[in-house]
Amino acid sequence: MTDTHETNLPEKTVELEEGKNTVESTDNQASAVVSTNNQTTEEKPVEPAQKPTQEEILNRLKKIADDVPSTPKNEIDGLKQAFYRIHNARVEMQRKQFIENGGAPEAFHPQTDPWEEEFKKIMSVIKEQRNTANAELEKQKEMNLQIKLSIIEELKELVESSEDANKNYAEFKKLQQQWNETKPIPQARANELWKNYQLYVEKFYDLLKLNNEFREYDFKKNLEIKTHLCEAAEKLIEEPDVITAFKQLQNLHQDFRDTGPVPKELRDSIWTRFKAASTIINRRHQQYFETQKENEQQNLDQKTVICEIIETFDYDKLTNFQAWDAKTQEVIALQAKWKTIGYASQKMNQKIFERFRKACDSFFSRKAEFFKTMKESMAANLAKKRDLCEQAEALKDSTDWKATADKLTQLQKEWKTIGPVPKRQADSVWKRFIGACDYFFEQKNKATSSQRSAEQENLEKKKAIIEQLKAIEGNEDLSEEEAQQTLRSLMKEWNSIGFVPFKEKDKIYQQYRTTVDALFDRLNMSASTRKLNNFRTSMSNMQENGNSAVQREREKLTRTYEAMCSELHTYENNLGFLTAASKKGNSLVAEINRKVDKLKADIELVKQKIQVIDNSLKAAEEK
Repeated sequence: MTDTHETNLPEKTVELEEGKNTVESTDNQASAVVSTNNQTTEEKPVEPAQKPTQEEILNRLKKIADDVPSTPKNEIDGLKQAFYRIHNARVEMQRKQFIENGGAPEAFHPQTDPWEEEFKKIMSVIKEQRNTANAELEKQKEMNLQIKLSIIEELKELVESSEDANKNYAEFKKLQQQWNETKPIPQARANELWKNYQLYVEKFYDLLKLNNEFREYDFKKNLEIKTHLCEAAEKLIEEPDVITAFKQLQNLHQDFRDTGPVPKELRDSIWTRFKAASTIINRRHQQYFETQKENEQQNLDQKTVICEIIETFDYDKLTNFQAWDAKTQEVIALQAKWKTIGYASQKMNQKIFERFRKACDSFFSRKAEFFKTMKESMAANLAKKRDLCEQAEALKDSTDWKATADKLTQLQKEWKTIGPVPKRQADSVWKRFIGACDYFFEQKNKATSSQRSAEQENLEKKKAIIEQLKAIEGNEDLSEEEAQQTLRSLMKEWNSIGFVPFKEKDKIYQQYRTTVDALFDRLNMSASTRKLNNFRTSMSNMQENGNSAVQREREKLTRTYEAMCSELHTYENNLGFLTAASKKGNSLVAEINRKVDKLKADIELVKQKIQVIDNSLKAAEEK
């Protein structure tokens, strides 16, 4: 068995069994055979405690290049990963800015990294030195193999010699010392070599007839050494770094094997003590990698879910800026979540990152394409709306009230069919258009002052309805059903009454609304019904300002409806992934379901309000 800490092979889990080839004589040596299984342990790259800059990484690598053999490989790998993490992050930022500025992803070429060329030169030097060191190590192993084969031959000659074994004892101890000092040999020859060596050592002890003084002294010294090795192994149980403990344990096993026999009555106990400590350390080592493997799988699962969420976006439903902005915030949130998740396995970590980056690149590429198309479309829409503004401005001073009102109403309908315009011009072009319309209808209202008497009459009717509503509130003889029926009847009558004087409309409406709300609370009518009835009532006040005010309200509700539908789609989409990916997310799923139900109710209420407006506009056109 070779000294595994001095070979260039991967570390392996150590299993222990008591040597079974010992000779049952007073000179037998208790041996510990260290065997390996097929499970290799993978040394993870060691990253610095603080994130260094590329310049600091290069300075450290320059120092390592002066003494490569004494530097652990995992430290070099950690520095290499840290360097390219910074390098890749810079490239990713350049890519993102390039795409956001309208560039095509396939046309992107990263800027030259001023540190990368020097980094590659240093790594080339380190690699060359490592290869040289490995070649020297292999050469040394072959030389050591020949030395140990020679030692075995000399031991064989001592065993087969006809001379008294006591006379050869000094030579025997010299060969033992030489064997122990000759360390690394090729792994493939280790067990075979050790068995041959052990065989002739035991044969020599069988032949050896030392006096009691030499014999007891040898056993005593060996017992002291093995007791010390047991204590060292037991101390390693408390070592927090299981990898360090495992490596040091292998060194102790080599020393235990190289130490000669102890008194026969103590051989089993000293071996049992050493083996017990070794078993605990090996178990901790195995559990460490099992836990690490489980954590890496969990990280991979979480990252896979994030990739699937982005990959399954329905781009056909992203038809406006609000929808794209909402999805962009979702992607940014997923990117932030990605950064909080640890590494996957070394085999899968790069693959899952490339999948994630591809999904994100695809999203932002589609977004850039959409924005480019929308810019062209919005420019055309802006030209159409400016044309409508010019037509409205040409009609605003007309005194042909009926014909002009119809024409402006037609222009308002045409306005609604035109898509969005650039955000920075949206308010100004809308104010220009609606300003011309409002000016005409204000002049029209002033010219129709004959309506004032009718408005005063309508005011008295509405006051009478308020008094009737108050009578319902104070009438204890009415059943709840009768009260609700009367309330609906009076509200319908209120909505059928025409305009009231402008100065009085807010005051009378506030009185009406306060009275109706009190009745709603008393009769426990639903909040949706109350909101819809209040909206129907507010339509009467809105119509006093002309159809333009009603049209503005409809556009506002339409935008609200589209935004709420987009938000509902996002919740339902994420709900599907969360339900499929997490068995422990019941509380989160319940919360999202609650939001979905409320959002559906709100959407239905907005649809009903839009229907009320459409019915009102249709009735106005029929008049």
